[in-house]
Amino acid sequence: MSKLIPAIEVPVIQKGITSKVNLSSELNNKKVIIFGVPGAFTPTCSEKHMPSYIKLHQQFINKGIDDIYCLSVNDSFVMNAWLLSYTDGDKIIGIADGNGEITKDFNLLTDKSKNFMGMRSNRFAMIVHNNKILEVCIENPGEYKVSSAENILSKL
Repeated sequence: MSKLIPAIEVPVIQKGITSKVNLSSELNNKKVIIFGVPGAFTPTCSEKHMPSYIKLHQQFINKGIDDIYCLSVNDSFVMNAWLLSYTDGDKIIGIADGNGEITKDFNLLTDKSKNFMGMRSNRFAMIVHNNKILEVCIENPGEYKVSSAENILSKL
């Protein structure tokens, strides 16, 4: 995995508005959390992962985090609908890595074809400061522990 955020153009969704941005430019001079999920609207992602980051959003801000991003290998329409499905979903900024380019750069692209999902992201979370990846926590398949908001918050 690269230790820097790649300079890849990708749709970013913030408060219902989608913009195409260069990800490294977007994160320049920021301290952020990026958590990656296998798919919007999937059970663990929707019932545990996203809600944990929404719930603890203010605690992350209090620890000096500028923004929290959720990355998924989904298109921007799906990511936008998923974020809008949460009452406080606007606290999270979506990264619609529909082509899997960023996920591939992170070496976190996984084949979930046996579950009819195609290529997807492994579940992960990372702490990034000024485009440098300071720490990354990658889940073992089928688990949800190390990438949780609670675990990442404890590392700040």
